[in-house]
Amino acid sequence: MTNNAKKIIIGSDHAGYAMKEIVKRFLLDRDMEVKDVGTDSEASVDYTDFGIKLAGPVSAGEFQRGILVCGTGIGMSMVANRFKGVRAALANDLFSAIMSRRHNNSNILVMGGRVIGDSLALKLVEAWLETSFEGGRHQRRLEKMDQL
Repeated sequence: MTNNAKKIIIGSDHAGYAMKEIVKRFLLDRDMEVKDVGTDSEASVDYTDFGIKLAGPVSAGEFQRGILVCGTGIGMSMVANRFKGVRAALANDLFSAIMSRRHNNSNILVMGGRVIGDSLALKLVEAWLETSFEGGRHQRRLEKMDQL
């Protein structure tokens, strides 16, 4: 993992707060630089606000990768994917997390805090961080998406 890849942005809404904190600790324990854009408690907030706070810097190139957590992961995915250059992948299973990197070069991992448990979330994060993009025919497909 390159130095720049060791820098990650993370965020959640109230439903994903507990899982975000566990994932953040996991990343910090692996000597990653983590920027947490909130939320800071389980008090009700709008997921859109935190999806925007995270996807904006990824879109701008300030961070290569980000992680979002909300109740199902659906809302955060929808928000993040509205940003140019963002490829947010909702992954609540290991195969999806790996393939989102290998074939789609996802730059934001989205998880559902009310859908999966903490142990699986950490496995997804680890696999997602360690999986490389294959390029080749997959790059051509991403370029087609970028033209939309």
